[in-house]
Amino acid sequence: MNFRFASGRAYAVTPLMIGDPAQFETIGNRLGFEITENTPEKLRLVWRGARFPAFLCLGIAVLLLTVSLPILEALWLRGFTGPAGALWYFPVMNLILFAIALFLITQRRVIELDSQARQVVLRRHSLYRSIVLSAAYDEIEKLQLGFDQVYSGFALGGSTAAQKFSVPALRMVLRDGAAVLLDRGSARRLKELGKLVSELLSRPLELDMAGPS
Repeated sequence: MNFRFASGRAYAVTPLMIGDPAQFETIGNRLGFEITENTPEKLRLVWRGARFPAFLCLGIAVLLLTVSLPILEALWLRGFTGPAGALWYFPVMNLILFAIALFLITQRRVIELDSQARQVVLRRHSLYRSIVLSAAYDEIEKLQLGFDQVYSGFALGGSTAAQKFSVPALRMVLRDGAAVLLDRGSARRLKELGKLVSELLSRPLELDMAGPS
């Protein structure tokens, strides 16, 4: 329980989590946060979105401009009745690829642990929205390193033959039973990250790496 001071008096404040843990789930099997700040009082982790697909889309879109710009010029001069009218989809494809690249580039996740405020804040940013989840240290029961079941790429593509597989995941377990996803990746890296977060939170790190039955 925290206390707030006002007019010389201390008022007890019951910590309440703000945000929805489900908003921080992901279909991917790997995130990979980078440590951008690590002091005895504060830890800041940052994940920047899928850079390779983003720049791949951007590169294709730039190459398509050599085709799309003359088509747009012809459409401007002659309209859809001219020879370029049947090629209207090239500029549309260009626009879609630029939008996908911009969306992927703006994807970002941030995890901040502040020992002075005794609060954990998770932020998820994208092109069109920002989502925040915050929880007080007193609400956190433990950290848990275990396995998540995620779909393979074939399942995401619509294949009925695809199955789930296990990937290591680090989660923050709250006293109300909610488990917030922090990171996914290699077990060794997540274990090191889990120890770092565990020390700052003064909470135990539970290892459940036996795998699914």
